[in-house]
Amino acid sequence: MIRINLALQGGGAHGAFTWGVLDRLLQEDDIEIAAISGTSAGALNGAALKAGWLLGGRDGARENLDWLWTQVARLDDMAVPLWMQAWLPTPAAISKSIEYSPLFQLSDTVSRMMSPYAWGPLYENPLEKIVDQFDFGRVCANEGPQLFVCATQVRDGKVRIFEGDAITTQSILASACLPTLFQAVKVTDPETGIVEAFWDGGYTGNPALFPLFHAELPDDVVIVNINPLVRDTIPVMPNEIQNRINEISFNSSLLRELRAIEFVQRLISAGKMQEGVMKNVLVHMIADDALMNDLSVATKLVPVPSVIATLKEAGRRATGEFLAHHKADLGKRQTADLVRMFG
Repeated sequence: MIRINLALQGGGAHGAFTWGVLDRLLQEDDIEIAAISGTSAGALNGAALKAGWLLGGRDGARENLDWLWTQVARLDDMAVPLWMQAWLPTPAAISKSIEYSPLFQLSDTVSRMMSPYAWGPLYENPLEKIVDQFDFGRVCANEGPQLFVCATQVRDGKVRIFEGDAITTQSILASACLPTLFQAVKVTDPETGIVEAFWDGGYTGNPALFPLFHAELPDDVVIVNINPLVRDTIPVMPNEIQNRINEISFNSSLLRELRAIEFVQRLISAGKMQEGVMKNVLVHMIADDALMNDLSVATKLVPVPSVIATLKEAGRRATGEFLAHHKADLGKRQTADLVRMFG
């Protein structure tokens, strides 16, 4: 049995790519998912997978992920109409049509000028009615993959990792709380009774890798990237600039942890650190940067069913290619070129 850890990035509706990755991985009977660290959409995917896994094994996990993304696809009040989706068949065209639509531009402007607290009693978080339906008895269980949910503490700006019984509707909503759109999510610490406010985990860990460094967990960490690390074109339009700022800020914490891993690997390789003092993590990545470069923050915020379906299939395809080329490497060697990334 090949044991791996998963690190699932956040990125709104683009998390459907991760759905496809998980759907394909769950078809590999000889791969065991030992632990999952997830942020935002990654946290939702991880919770759905674990709850489904404990209910019905691999098939149960796949069915629960299908249910989750069916629910997300229904949160489409601002989405492109079905007739227009047929007229604009490519995800890139749909993304542009949303970005430049008057309704989206108006909502984007309002989000920069108006606080989410201004809505008063009319305020609601659309994800809450989905997350409330999770079976937290299974999400928080000791059995199955260990689950870690990342959020950012507003008061001190530090990363907070929720695990075990601390994973609740509120902690998952906290992990996905964009502060320009949602009110900070308040979570009570079960040990201290102190109430803290949280924002999206992407600011401090997208996803956090360090929870996966425990000695009892496998060395392999498979990162599912949904925020492109590289865009070759320079953004010039206001929406393009904002989109790239979003991607850079939400990748920065991951890149810092990867740089630290690469530094430890160099010390171990050079004999300057005894093996076993720090974990020699084997990093792998599954991504489709070409597709993600065609999309933008518009398709992260507006769940368009046709784009979600495309992202799922892209995730399955990317995972199939990864397994064809690197399944034999799992447990033996790293496939992500961190030296080149930080050289």
